[in-house]
This record gives sequence, C-alpha cells and structure tokens, in this order.
Amino acid sequence: MTKLSDSGAAAAIGAASRELHLPTVRDEAARIAEVAQRQRMSHLGYLAEVLSAEVDDRAERRRARRITEARFPRLKRLGDFDYQAGAVDEGRIALLASGSYLDKGEPVVLLGDSGTGKSHLLIGLGVAACEQGRAVRYLTAAQLVNELTEAADERRLSRLVVRYGRVDLLCLDELGYVQLDARGSELLFQIVTEREEKASVATASNLPFSEWGRIIPDARLVAAIVDRLTFNGHIIETGSDSYRLKATRTQKRRV
Repeated sequence: MTKLSDSGAAAAIGAASRELHLPTVRDEAARIAEVAQRQRMSHLGYLAEVLSAEVDDRAERRRARRITEARFPRLKRLGDFDYQAGAVDEGRIALLASGSYLDKGEPVVLLGDSGTGKSHLLIGLGVAACEQGRAVRYLTAAQLVNELTEAADERRLSRLVVRYGRVDLLCLDELGYVQLDARGSELLFQIVTEREEKASVATASNLPFSEWGRIIPDARLVAAIVDRLTFNGHIIETGSDSYRLKATRTQKRRV
C-alpha cells in the first residue's frame, strides 16, 4: 500500500469515484474527511459516512427521477391538502398514502365537482407512490385515449398496452370532461382490463358513476369500466363545494 499525500489521495478518490460512478463520494469525500478528523472518527467510521452519503444521494436522485418520469403537470403533496376546507377524510387518505392498496392492485376513484381537490389528491397519491419506489404514470383520460389511438394507427398498440400494464400506479385524471368516441372507449377499456386486479388505477372524475354514460357511448362498456375501477376499490368523494372558489372569494374580500 503506497502512502499518499492529501492531494494525491484526493486525486485518487476522484479517479476511482468516476470509474465506479460514485459522484457523491467524489464531491463529499474531502468535506466529510474534515468532519471525521474533528470528531476523531475511525477509518471505518469515515468510510461508513462517505458511503451512507452516496446511498442517500442515490435514493434522492431515484425519487426525483421517478417523479419526473410520472409526468405530473405540477407537483402536489398530500401534506399540503386542505382537509378542513373539504369533505375528504384525512385518515382515509393517510391510509392510502401508506401504499398498501398498491401491493394488492386495488383501484382508487376520486369523485367530486371541479375545484374540490380531486387532482391534488390524485397527484399527491402519485408522488407518495414515487417516493416509495413505485413506477407511476399520470395522464388525463383524453391524453391516454389520444395516445392509444395514435399507437393503434401505427400498429404498436399492444406494446403500449403492455407498457402501461407494467407501471405500479396509473393516475387517470379528468375522466368526464371530454366525451370519448366508441373507439376511444374501447381502448380505455383495454388499459383498465390489462391492469385489473394486478396493478392499481387511480381515477379522478367530476361525474358520478350514474353519469359516465355521458362520456362513454356504449352502456355495456360503461358498466364494465365502472366494475373494474371499483372492484375492491377505494371510492373517495370530494364533495361539491369548490374550495378554489372559496379561496378566490376570500382573497377578493380582503382586497
């Protein structure tokens, strides 16, 4: 073992870290060494600190990457949701946030009028799943149907269906705002069926189940989709009183 000067050791650590793809070790080794010296850590203690920093940083990068890959339109967390302003039971959401429903492939449906927090909760559940190491994908119903239609036209539908079947949580937002044609409804049914009792679908809709026939033209498909999205599922009603409208009115009164 060759004795190295501090500068030589730093150079050697940098070279080895690049070779082994350990960016945090490269960036933090000198700083942690100073801390270790002040605290009189053993060599093993120092090594443990450096490697722990690398592990923590990698975990954080993985969480950030999963959130990016989910393609949320904005970042919302469950801890920021105003439970006092709406009709949502915080305990039920906390139970879902633990992720046990994902292990069982159970669906979640969020029903309520516009402005009652459906999308916030949907994205929040998706972010929570990402932070637990799950693969998540967020889309609106219209985006999903458009993507499936394009894939069908280009003869790559089966590959896309399999890809969406593999994610741990599919977050399907705004089901009810755009009417689907017969072909789009059938394609949506394929995705729901692919994931049935295997992987969770979390859906947000502004319409009660009795009115889903307004956006899906085939009554049989309505019944089949509702059945698959609710079997052993968690139905959360967010109410009809828009807290966004409340907040706007409150701000106007303050002005």
